[in-house]
Amino acid sequence: MTLLKKIGLIVVCVFFASAAQAQITIEITQGVDEPTPIAVVPFGGVHASDGAAIHEIMANDLRMSGFFRPIAPADMLSHPSRQEDIYYRDWRLLGATYIVIGNISRDEQGFALEYELYDVVSQQRLFRKITRGGTQAVRDIAHAASDQVYEAITNIRGIFSTKMLYVEDMGVDGPSRYRLVKADIDGARDQVLFSSSQPLLSPAWSSDMRQVAYVSFETSRPAIFRHDLVTGTREQLTNFRGLNGAPAWSPDDRKLAFVLSKDGNPELYTLDIATKKLTRVTNHFAIDTEPNWTPDGKSLIFTSNRGGSPQIYQIGLASGRVERLTFDGDYNARGRVSPDGKSIVMVHRENGVFHIAWQDIASGDMRILTETWLDESPTIAPNGAMLLYATQYNNQGVLAAVSMDAGLKFRLPSKLGDVREPAWSPFPK
Repeated sequence: MTLLKKIGLIVVCVFFASAAQAQITIEITQGVDEPTPIAVVPFGGVHASDGAAIHEIMANDLRMSGFFRPIAPADMLSHPSRQEDIYYRDWRLLGATYIVIGNISRDEQGFALEYELYDVVSQQRLFRKITRGGTQAVRDIAHAASDQVYEAITNIRGIFSTKMLYVEDMGVDGPSRYRLVKADIDGARDQVLFSSSQPLLSPAWSSDMRQVAYVSFETSRPAIFRHDLVTGTREQLTNFRGLNGAPAWSPDDRKLAFVLSKDGNPELYTLDIATKKLTRVTNHFAIDTEPNWTPDGKSLIFTSNRGGSPQIYQIGLASGRVERLTFDGDYNARGRVSPDGKSIVMVHRENGVFHIAWQDIASGDMRILTETWLDESPTIAPNGAMLLYATQYNNQGVLAAVSMDAGLKFRLPSKLGDVREPAWSPFPK
């Protein structure tokens, strides 16, 4: 797609309309050259009771993608909400390529957004859709509409309705120094799920987004916990001596893979959530760690130094056959498989500096995606087009994002503490 091939440099700070209380905001540092102008016209009808204008949220979503340049409402010559009120000549004068118009109304559920996308050049309507939500779901309605507009234009599924997890270190000793936070992918609606005086590590989503797993040191040694986001209940799953770390949900959410050193050496295990049956996966004198499931649930990729330096390997769960996947560089770790199973991203060391790299599994071709330093903990968007990772900026731990072609980059610094250990959610179901 031509948009993904255009690489340029823009510097713009995006502060989301209803994210005044959010601890994370987005700073786009690199986007495509000549992003497509799009007009998200202020919608007619009633307005959301919380003051969060849906058209503003949508415009900021599309701006965050890096591929679009929303036209400010103050620059628009008119604010049509019906097809017959669109004068294409006016929009061509503004340079708009696409127009989004619509109306917001109330129904028995809360709000209904009826919106339409138009191509200015062809003067054709591309779609008409209705998105509904409760009175507290204004941002959900806006993100869902943004996803539809983005996909209609780019043929890539939008990720504006997805969520992220991250760990925030407030830097001051106390009962809430370390906090596990859930937020919209734009940083808004941040919610502290759990806080502790002891470190929290490796948050991971279940595929239905109803549960997360993570490592907590609250029991004085690392232990893996399962946290139900619906009920708020927590369950400690491991209490073994030594290392208990790096939990990863299976695609069907029936198992967790993780690393244990209870027998003296770090090895991979799986745990059946229902039966609590523990199964050892690897058995090698080297260190095996950081498991991640392949999309078909039949294999794990993992980090091991069994070849002399940390590299990425894959093991079949039925056969036990191990295959080395990475060979470039003297350090490759924290591998994550793309949603289509065809590539991996990882932490790659080059010239003594840690970057995030992408590799095609079949060909072995590798591409360096980041130019920052001390990059770690990559996590891939469910559409496979972008990834989040942790890095350092101005001596602070921040999150950053990069597209798989490295054409789009943005940072997500926190207003409070250092942020790290990101986990990008699956698509909402």
